[in-house]
Amino acid sequence: MDEVKKRLRRDGRTRRIAVAAERPDAAQRAAQALAAAANLAAFKVAAIYNAVGSEMDAAPIAHVLRSRGVSIALPVVLAADASLVFRLRDDQMMVQDAAGMFTAPPSAPLVRPDLVFVPLLAFDDCGGRLGQGGGFYDRTLAHLRAEGQVTAIGLAYAGQKCERLPMAGHDQPLDGVLTEDGLTWFKEV
Repeated sequence: MDEVKKRLRRDGRTRRIAVAAERPDAAQRAAQALAAAANLAAFKVAAIYNAVGSEMDAAPIAHVLRSRGVSIALPVVLAADASLVFRLRDDQMMVQDAAGMFTAPPSAPLVRPDLVFVPLLAFDDCGGRLGQGGGFYDRTLAHLRAEGQVTAIGLAYAGQKCERLPMAGHDQPLDGVLTEDGLTWFKEV
């Protein structure tokens, strides 16, 4: 399975670069779809991410969520083999975490999100997700789900959809996926 996932990741990166170039307005369209489709009042704290490379920009999503009274948190990598933690995002200066990602500073309060937007390379119709391969979101979602309810939504370009992805026992499924074409639920939330 490792070789298959390695090939899928390589293909997924190439595909994501291409669809990102074809759809420069995708993030705005996804934010409009979220505003129209979701009951955002049910969520108190949403974790987004700072996009890297061709990942879909989550900033427009954050704007919609904030306008509905949802607090925004950012993931923080403390160690390569640990779950992510989340800090409230405010207007403070960003700092780099252990993985070199820009995030909220250590002075920002730690929070537990009830909604997590997850970056990805590919997704399927069953909630399967292919990430970068570090396992951060799989470990984190497993940890959060063990503690209680959390909703995981992949944030992707519609062109990142693929056939059924191979899923290992540790792979955490998505509850839904948000693209520029709309919000699709895989599970009732």
